[in-house]
Amino acid sequence: MNTAPCQMPGQMRAAPQDSLLDLYLTLRARTLDLVAPLSPEDMVVQSMPDASPAKWHLAHTTWFFETFLLNGQPHYKAFDPDYAFLFNSYYEALGPRQPRAQRGLLTRPPLDDILAYRRHVDTHMHALLAGDINESTIDFLRLGLAHEEQHQELLLMDILHLFSQSPLRPAAAPDWPGDDSGRAGRFQLRPGGLVDIGHSGCGFAFDNETPRHKVWLQPFEISDRLVTNGDWLAFMADGGYARPDLWLSDGWTQVQTNGWQAPAYWHATSEGWREMTLGGAVPVMPDTPVTHVSFYEADAFARWSGARLPTEAEWEAAASDGALEQVDTVAWQWTASAYLPYPGFTPGSGAVGEYNGKFMSGQMVLRGGCAFTPPGHARPSYRNFFRPEQRWMRSGVRLARDLHAGVAATDRDEATFASDVVAGLSARQKSLSPKYFYDATGSELFEAICRTPEYYPTRTESALLADIAAELTAAIPADAVLVEFGSGASDKTRRLLDAAPQITAYVPIDISDDALRQATLRLNRDYPNLVVTPVVGDFTTLLDLPRALRGRSLVGFFPGSTIGNFSVPEARQLLRNMRAMLGSDARLIVGADMVKDEATLVATYNDAAGITAEFNKNVLRRINAELAGTFDLNAFDHLAIWNAEYARMEMHLVSRVDQIVHAAGHTFAFKAGERLHTENSHKFTRQSFGALAADAGFTVEQVWVSPAPEFAVFSLKA
Repeated sequence: MNTAPCQMPGQMRAAPQDSLLDLYLTLRARTLDLVAPLSPEDMVVQSMPDASPAKWHLAHTTWFFETFLLNGQPHYKAFDPDYAFLFNSYYEALGPRQPRAQRGLLTRPPLDDILAYRRHVDTHMHALLAGDINESTIDFLRLGLAHEEQHQELLLMDILHLFSQSPLRPAAAPDWPGDDSGRAGRFQLRPGGLVDIGHSGCGFAFDNETPRHKVWLQPFEISDRLVTNGDWLAFMADGGYARPDLWLSDGWTQVQTNGWQAPAYWHATSEGWREMTLGGAVPVMPDTPVTHVSFYEADAFARWSGARLPTEAEWEAAASDGALEQVDTVAWQWTASAYLPYPGFTPGSGAVGEYNGKFMSGQMVLRGGCAFTPPGHARPSYRNFFRPEQRWMRSGVRLARDLHAGVAATDRDEATFASDVVAGLSARQKSLSPKYFYDATGSELFEAICRTPEYYPTRTESALLADIAAELTAAIPADAVLVEFGSGASDKTRRLLDAAPQITAYVPIDISDDALRQATLRLNRDYPNLVVTPVVGDFTTLLDLPRALRGRSLVGFFPGSTIGNFSVPEARQLLRNMRAMLGSDARLIVGADMVKDEATLVATYNDAAGITAEFNKNVLRRINAELAGTFDLNAFDHLAIWNAEYARMEMHLVSRVDQIVHAAGHTFAFKAGERLHTENSHKFTRQSFGALAADAGFTVEQVWVSPAPEFAVFSLKA
């Protein structure tokens, strides 16, 4: 074990000594609450060698306190000398024991004797903890409390397995809550690099979590949520359990030997799949996480998905940064890591040294926690371990994947792109959203546009941000999180980061995973103390920000006058979405281009080098590459015009000739001279932007305007 005074297992946070007794009694009472719905018959049966009867759990956890804390105390007399043999689990140094597979044969001692044993030990523990105790005793107490929390979890797993064997499929705990459904997981970009893994030294930890050490990680992606039942049903429908190409050799042997066709507690009925839970048999819900699968199944599913399982170091780094959801509330998550000692690991001396180290062979690591884990028991460095074929424990799957240039968009993103293209090209006035400019090529082209002599907004805004950075960031509170919408290369972000060291986390949101990947790697190198958690997504929609940000001060950043690309109703809704994502007390910093003379504006969107024209045509290039399009880019001209009525610059692609094009399985006709409207860039006055912000629930706290050509930065408060 490893302990420090700032944290204890479970609900124990900086507990003073005079509360240790309360913590002990609360924990022991919870164990009895868990078995309260069981009959004496339920509590004696052992459903398989890996499980233990509930009665044995009650006795063994009591034996632990008696053996490691009470034996040797003056005047303590063992409750029954035979219990040292009956309820020792695996401690060789403490002598022989009842064989594990035969624990269910212990009809004697009866349950009443075991409960009396608990009361006996609790009485003596009460006396011990009420007096003066040394640090060594406190350390053993912490270990004992954590040990009983582990057995509370195992107890529920064992009860579920026992009840699943009954043809009646009874409910062990009728009121036990089911898992919440939710959205599908999204892959989050993680920068890799040199990371610290293992227990930090503050609070309780098991010895296998130490020593803390450095691990080099290549950049990778990891899903922020767990694989769902719906995902697993698709795997099964595609013959996942019948395809040896997906399975490790030992795993395929398990499939063949055990006849696996579905997760452990699923059974087919005339009405569809049902699964056994503590609440009884219930329908399999597609949007809840899959549970009770083996490492072999998890690995096969990952291969089928074109992904892999994360290593335990990748998992811990991502969890510590707050990039993951469903970390310890649903299912333990298999990793690709074998359960081995960390560099420099040394087991404790005596019998307690057998707690973890002796099992470092033939097992795989799981990370996180599950719905059966006592509240507060888990932590990012926690290492659970099971054999790869086991699946009675509550285990699930989180996917990871290596980074490759040009990672394909998800099927959902492709479907959205296709439907928007079909709708836009079928309209009377053909149009496409400017967000589809921004794949990797589009992002590079836009960065090139920003360097053209005609394109003043970037230079003007950057100079303005440099001048006002200290004043702009003065109101940002300590430990703030900067959330940037449409972050691109995150270049302007550095102005705020350099001026505001109180910003400790940064969440760039962008539709281009390539741009995010590169920006994240650069920021991780240049700002090593900044936690960067990128989110791949369309910032114009309501996105789920990482759960770890909840309760912290969020500051939104929306530079570049991108707000001008939206119509007034769209911009109003966009600001409302940002307000909803950031929270009712958030701040939002927005860049907005101002109304000015037409000649300056037109030149800005029609540079002499033709880069803006290539950028405009990039949407056609994307359609060709991703939606089997047949656009001839040379058959379209770039057009940029000022629309004074709507105070906006417009970009169009103009067909040079009558032509027929194909995309996304559809056919579209263009007349010579017909326009495809690709972008608007609205320009603002102080009054027009203030009215827009007010309609979205913001007030303008302050505004800064550059010298001509005028560009403004607005500081908004929700």
